[in-house]
Amino acid sequence: MAKKKKISKARFVNAKITSTISITLVLLLLGVTILLLFLGNGISTYVKENMSFSVMLSNDITESGITKIRKNLDAMPFVNSSRFISKEEAKEQLIKELGEDPEELLGYNPAQDVIEIYLKSEYTNSDSLESVTKLIKAENNVDDLLYQQEAVDIINNNLTKITTVLLFLALVLLFISFTLIRNTIRLTIYSKRFLINTMQLVGATGRFIRRPFVANTVFIGVIAGIIADALILGSLYYFSKEFAQLSSIISVTDLIIIFSSVILMGVVITSIATILSVNHFLKMERDSMFYV
Repeated sequence: MAKKKKISKARFVNAKITSTISITLVLLLLGVTILLLFLGNGISTYVKENMSFSVMLSNDITESGITKIRKNLDAMPFVNSSRFISKEEAKEQLIKELGEDPEELLGYNPAQDVIEIYLKSEYTNSDSLESVTKLIKAENNVDDLLYQQEAVDIINNNLTKITTVLLFLALVLLFISFTLIRNTIRLTIYSKRFLINTMQLVGATGRFIRRPFVANTVFIGVIAGIIADALILGSLYYFSKEFAQLSSIISVTDLIIIFSSVILMGVVITSIATILSVNHFLKMERDSMFYV
């Protein structure tokens, strides 16, 4: 008798471990997809905010005028940061690119004083850039705002396509994840189908019967979610050593949202899957249970 109890207990523990591992793997896959969505958004912001726009200053501008313009630019809501490049610095850059001094050829320095600005990501689309250009050109001693419109359009279009693909992938994986978790839980509850039927015969309500099953699978979902989060965190820690920019692409807030989402999905998906699985056996006739 004691031996049977040990075997039964061992099977119960093995079933729990198997369910936890299965749900962990599914949540890990789902968590990685959510992480990719956040990384895509982070990369989009990083790329956009590292695109430089050149504010060309007039040749007769004074140092105080440069300071004033830069101060005005930094105060504008669409400017993330700025840096000043003098004529001499610009000439040195031209010498590096051309291999010779343009001042010796032309008799004068063709370069202009420039303030390079970096816009906030939400202002780097074509419509916003038109308004930004008008505002900057309205400043005194500003000749023009130069940027590569074609490059901006290509970056925006590609990032939009990537985000759309990732969203579609996330929805597909959410459906697949629910199906896999539901099947895992249904197999776990399958061994308890006669117990469910017996409880019905003695007058137990469906809600009363479902409660312990839901509590058990929710616990497994939480544990699986925590394990999946730990695996994702470990992977991020490893890759952050290889790619230093990773910490600037994804924030702590993003990580909290991702980890919370994984655990929440573990709870929600296991709860719904358990309710559906128990309901399936609640509706089944006792004779049918022998042929399932």
